Amino acid sequence: MTLDRYADAVDGLAPDDGAVETAELAVTDDVLVKAFVLGPGATVDPHEHGDATNVFHVLEGEPTLVRGDDEESLAAPAVVLNERGTVHGARNDTDERAVITASLCPLP
Repeated sequence: MTLDRYADAVDGLAPDDGAVETAELAVTDDVLVKAFVLGPGATVDPHEHGDATNVFHVLEGEPTLVRGDDEESLAAPAVVLNERGTVHGARNDTDERAVITASLCPLP
């Protein structure tokens, strides 16, 4: 048995162009870690969490991450801190899938 939850959660995910598939990797009373698998041209719309910090981890591909008025294409591995109340999102401008995880804590 492995402690790693990543491979089992995302290996079978293959979203179509413009689509996003998700998998919950860890859920406790105070943290959520969720994988977002972005197909080519897919977007996680910019949004905010007023009561929680959200940390993106780029694990595969080269998604463009959005934080406030800034955006940057980042290759794996990369980490982007989104403080409470900061608008953040992601999009995949490439022809390959991109995978990010989002760690949200504390849970609202």
